[in-house]
Amino acid sequence: MKKYVIMVVLVLFILSPNKVGAIREGYEIVSTLPKEKITLYAKEINGLFHDFIINFKGEIYSRPFWINVTNTSYAPQIYYEEINQDKKKELIIILNKGYGTGVLQEEVFVYRYSNGLIEEVVDHPLAIIYRNIKTKVSTKSAEIVIGDNVYLVDVLEQSNLFEDIAFGGIINYEVSDNQLIVRVSARISPASIVGEVVIVYDYRDKMYQAKSIEFEPVEL
Repeated sequence: MKKYVIMVVLVLFILSPNKVGAIREGYEIVSTLPKEKITLYAKEINGLFHDFIINFKGEIYSRPFWINVTNTSYAPQIYYEEINQDKKKELIIILNKGYGTGVLQEEVFVYRYSNGLIEEVVDHPLAIIYRNIKTKVSTKSAEIVIGDNVYLVDVLEQSNLFEDIAFGGIINYEVSDNQLIVRVSARISPASIVGEVVIVYDYRDKMYQAKSIEFEPVEL
C-alpha cells in the first residue's frame, strides 16, 4: 500500500504544475526562450543532463527521465509556435540523446496548454517508415518505394553492404513554417548514407502523425 501511495505522489509531481520558486540546488539552465518566459533546467551527471525541470511562464514541471548531452552545440531546442492549426501555440522541446560521426539521436516532446501543459502523442518516425516504405538493396542500386513513388540510388561503395536499408542513425527534428518535421537517415553500409526520409507531421485523431513522407537522395 505504501509503495502504491508513493507511486501516485510521484506521478502527480511529474504531471502537475507548481508555482515558480527557487530551483533546487545542483540544477543549471540548459536552454531558454526568454521572450516566452520558458526555461529548461537540469542536473549534469556522468557527462549527461538528467532530471529536467521546465519553467513554463512561472509554472514548474518535473521531467526526471529526460536526458540530453552536455555539449552546448547540441543543447535542447525550445519552440513555442502554433503547429496544429488550432490558433494556439504549442510547446515543442527537442532533446539530443547522442551524437557522433554519422549519428544524431534526437527526441521530441510536444505540449498543448489547457490549465497546465498536456503532452501530445507524436508518432515515432521509424514506426512511420516501417509502415509506409518498402526498400531493397543490390550491388548496383538501392530502391526506396513510398506509395507510387520509386527512388533509385546508385550503389558506389559495395563493401560491407547491409542486406537492406537501415534507417535511424540520424533522427533530426526541426520546426519550420509552423510544421514539425523530422529527417531520418537511410544507410546501406556502415560508411554509406544514400539519403534521408523527410516526414512532415500534422495533427489528426488526437496525435501528430505523418502528413507527407518523401525521400531525398544524398547529393554526390
